[in-house]
Amino acid sequence: MSPTPARITAVDTYDIRFPTSRELDGSDAMNPDPDYSAAYVVLRTDAADGLEGHGFTFTIGRGNDVQVAAIHSLRHHVIGRPVDQVCADPGTVNRALIGDSQLRWLGPEKGVMHMAIGAVVNAAWDLAAKRAGKPLWQLLAEATPAWLVSQVDFRYIADALTPEEAIGLLRAGRVGAAERTALLRERGFPGYTTSPGWLGYSDEKLTRLARQAVADGFTQIKLKVGADLDDDIRRCRTAREAIGPDIRMAVDANQRWDVDEAVRWTRALAAFDPYWVEEPTSPDDVLGHAAIRAAVAPVKVATGEHVQNRIVFKQLLQAGAIDILQIDAARVGGVNENLAILLLAAKFGVPVCPHAGGVGLCELVQHLSMFDYVALAGTTRDRVIEYVDHLHEHFADPVVLRAGHYTAPAAPGFSATMRADSIAAYTYPGGTFWAADLAARPDLARPDLAPDKGAAA
Repeated sequence: MSPTPARITAVDTYDIRFPTSRELDGSDAMNPDPDYSAAYVVLRTDAADGLEGHGFTFTIGRGNDVQVAAIHSLRHHVIGRPVDQVCADPGTVNRALIGDSQLRWLGPEKGVMHMAIGAVVNAAWDLAAKRAGKPLWQLLAEATPAWLVSQVDFRYIADALTPEEAIGLLRAGRVGAAERTALLRERGFPGYTTSPGWLGYSDEKLTRLARQAVADGFTQIKLKVGADLDDDIRRCRTAREAIGPDIRMAVDANQRWDVDEAVRWTRALAAFDPYWVEEPTSPDDVLGHAAIRAAVAPVKVATGEHVQNRIVFKQLLQAGAIDILQIDAARVGGVNENLAILLLAAKFGVPVCPHAGGVGLCELVQHLSMFDYVALAGTTRDRVIEYVDHLHEHFADPVVLRAGHYTAPAAPGFSATMRADSIAAYTYPGGTFWAADLAARPDLARPDLAPDKGAAA
């Protein structure tokens, strides 16, 4: 009698929030007081090895409970699945969740439900990489082109990229992969830092952190802009004086502007040599991005952090609307959809510089860029991963930067596992930090931080 196969037995969810708004960490023109948060999921199994799959999607506080509820609602698609099947073909989980006809009505493939799907799919990939004994970037880089293409949903993008073209790109990307793997392990992958540039920081703090970034080996920093033009001119001048003429400086409007306003504002900042302007308008406005790009060149246009799916990325590329494509590991439908987006970027020859401004996003997206370098794009030219110096201590396998470069992760998995003590402390509202904090602040004005009388402690 053959043994009973190991299965996924539970899908546990957690509302985890960190009080970053108190120091204005993460502040920008659209989000002045973010509390970095993770709608967190753990796929439990009855496997003898005891391995679990961990994943999450990122929010900035209010609404994190809604995102957690969306993840929880997907559990019936996952519980009972054989672990070996999930690990051999994570696309089965992706296809089941994306293909739920009733869930599609809530999107399709956009918004809260799509981000929830991404969290569960990423947890499945974390489990698969752990079972393989490899970091995710290596698992992807060593996979055959045919298998990788089998993980991609080509629906709605085949007019821009066919499966046959994707296999060709991946076959070409494997040439020299061993040498690039060795270089990656030796040198790491270049990063840039947003840590000096949060909008709520004083000029003194901006100057100190910008100089420290250069001393730490970063060759690019980023400033948040878009609230007040005179302030932005002053802050860009301050930053440029601090870093000198040879360090790249990007600016990020976080969707604040209309098209004409974006053109006017970017031109006003052009004297400070911004390398790119990020999210200059609505992430859904493909033609608006194209108009801005034509008007502000040679300043580059970057976007992607809030682009909701591979279809909008396809259109941005087809329209020649962006110079820099910014994937986010937790915004779209997980690793599978990000593979599609990386392939589209390779097809159109547009460099990928991921967004990672949020709790755990640096830990996740480094794997996707490293796979892209080793086995697809084959270069780090004009490619950098965003870095913010916040909350890494809460992860079991936190990012490590040396001389402005991400060190290649060596631990098996997707680097998504959060420390048990951090989960216990920062689960909202009953974790030890929040319970004590809320009890000590009965006059707290923000309604989302008022204790829920019906919630379990």
